[in-house]
Amino acid sequence: MFKVNELVVYPSQGVGKVERIETQEIGGATADFYIVRILSNNVTLMVPVANATNVGLRPVSSLRTGQAIFESLKDRSDFTGYTGQNWNRRYREYSEKLKSGDLADVAYVLKELFLIGKDKELSFGERRLLEQAMGLVTMELAYAVGRDQEEIRDDIHEMFKDVMDNGEENDEDE
Repeated sequence: MFKVNELVVYPSQGVGKVERIETQEIGGATADFYIVRILSNNVTLMVPVANATNVGLRPVSSLRTGQAIFESLKDRSDFTGYTGQNWNRRYREYSEKLKSGDLADVAYVLKELFLIGKDKELSFGERRLLEQAMGLVTMELAYAVGRDQEEIRDDIHEMFKDVMDNGEENDEDE
C-alpha cells in the first residue's frame, strides 16, 4: 500500500505523487482510490487501491536500479536493429514496452530508437516514441538517482552523441 506524498510510477504517464487516498461509492460498491498527480503534466489519476499493482502502479526505482539502467543504456551488445521487422511491428512492440511500466523496458525502447536512428532517419511516429521514452526515463532516473532531469537528459544525449552526430545536423545551427 502506498502512502500519501509517496512518489509512484504509473505506466506510460511517468512519476506521480500520491496526493490522497479516498473512499468513494461507485455503482453501489465502496472502494478506496489513490489520487495520483502526474508530475510532468499535472494530470490527476484515480487508481483503485485494490487494483493498483494490476495496472502497474509501483514505487520509483531505487538508486541501484537507476544506476543499472544507465549501464544498460551504455551497453549496445543487445541491439538487434530493425532488420526483418517492419515499422508496424516495431511500433506495437515499443508501445507495449512503454505501457509496461518497467523502467528497463522503457530504457530499451529509448536505446533501440537512438541506435536505429544511426542508420536511418526516424519516422514521425518513431520520433514521438523516442521523446516519450526519453521523458519517462529521464524523469524516473532523476528521482531514482537524485539528480536534475535535464542533467539526466544531457547524460543520455552524451551517451548517444556518436549516433546523433552521424545522421543529424548540429543543433547549434538551428
